[in-house]
Amino acid sequence: MATKEPVPRLPLKMVRGYPLMHYFAENYAQVEKFQARPEDLLICTYTKSGTTWVSEVIEMLYCDGDTEKCGRDIILNRVPFIDLAIPGMETGAELAARTPSPRILKSHLPVQLLPQSFWKKNCKIIYVARNPKDVAISFYNFHFISKVHPEPGTWPEFLQNFMAGNVSYGSWYDHVKDWWAKAQTYPNLLYLFYEDMLEDPRREICKIAKFLGKDLSTELLEKTVHHTSFEQMKTNSKANYDGVHPIIVDNSIAPFMRKGIVGDWKNIFTVAQNEKFDQEFKRQMSGTTLFFRTYI
Repeated sequence: MATKEPVPRLPLKMVRGYPLMHYFAENYAQVEKFQARPEDLLICTYTKSGTTWVSEVIEMLYCDGDTEKCGRDIILNRVPFIDLAIPGMETGAELAARTPSPRILKSHLPVQLLPQSFWKKNCKIIYVARNPKDVAISFYNFHFISKVHPEPGTWPEFLQNFMAGNVSYGSWYDHVKDWWAKAQTYPNLLYLFYEDMLEDPRREICKIAKFLGKDLSTELLEKTVHHTSFEQMKTNSKANYDGVHPIIVDNSIAPFMRKGIVGDWKNIFTVAQNEKFDQEFKRQMSGTTLFFRTYI
């Protein structure tokens, strides 16, 4: 991927009622026409919810634990991001189209904006949800190193926008709830939680392997747990976005992988911010069976 000129940070643009990064929104017509294949596996999350982590787990399972094969290229090329669109670069949808099957793909799109071909081809989908307090902090920090996003403003300003759904991909509340509702009617959708993966990676990797119909030996399980631990991922240049264009992720500003913990929000939220957030969470999530842990 290459672009000759820096691109400006532009305001979000609406697509069917959902705010997206400007360049992504401009390219959505191409994404909407994306042609899925029956053997595709799609990883979908609200941004900053463990997408790269799960991608590397699945790559290890697909490669039978061959770390050299997993390290053949950067994660963005091994797991095409179909939403991705930046002026002067190949789009994620274009990269995915020339990727041989079986493909592992990723997206942050709300369920309503996902290309219809994924449903028509009955593709397997893994959704990962993460508690919103840690998502908000991670998303805020990500704005500084990913320059396709608008300027984030101050932390209090960003938190207010996050709670109101005025950030890229819209409301976290709607995103997790709508995908959860889809999981109740679409049997090829596995819904996972970031906190569960951190608490017991072996248990969650076994769930993923079963969902994929993959035989999981003890050796493969242990290799996958080790290779995809935060400590290993943080130093793995092919998994932590080293080498991608700095417009996408500029690791010279701050590392893509920051802490990989649950509960970092306690270090950032003020008491007043936490109380207000809890009130809004209760209002937005009333009537759903979803449950999120903000510490483990």
